[in-house]
Amino acid sequence: MTSNLLTTLGIALAGACGTLMRYWIGLATARISQTLPWGTILINMSGSFAIAFFGTLTLGNARFQVSDTARLMFMVGICGGYTTFSSFTLQTLDLLRGGAPGRAALNIVLSITLGMASVTAGYVAAQALNPPPPASESEES
Repeated sequence: MTSNLLTTLGIALAGACGTLMRYWIGLATARISQTLPWGTILINMSGSFAIAFFGTLTLGNARFQVSDTARLMFMVGICGGYTTFSSFTLQTLDLLRGGAPGRAALNIVLSITLGMASVTAGYVAAQALNPPPPASESEES
């Protein structure tokens, strides 16, 4: 029980570190992200690289042997706090490597399509709950 609690706390702390890294990179790239979200793109791409690089170097008989807890802290905690896009891309790569290109394509299409539908639904639902904007002076005349 203590081991599970320590692992959970380690993942939570690592997730907080990933979240702070995302925030700081967002701040650092805010100026160049006016027309396209370059900060988010950088975060998603670097997170995807990091999760695959670390995961590949530490899996099974790979170059570096680390504990399962260390893998969870980095891959679920840091990368999860930094970007969930890294998990999506790693899982898609795993499907491709496992000989399931159709399922990989379906994962991509469903993730993007359902993600866009979900973000749209969340936006519409929140807008419906928001009070109407105040009438402008030109509308009142």
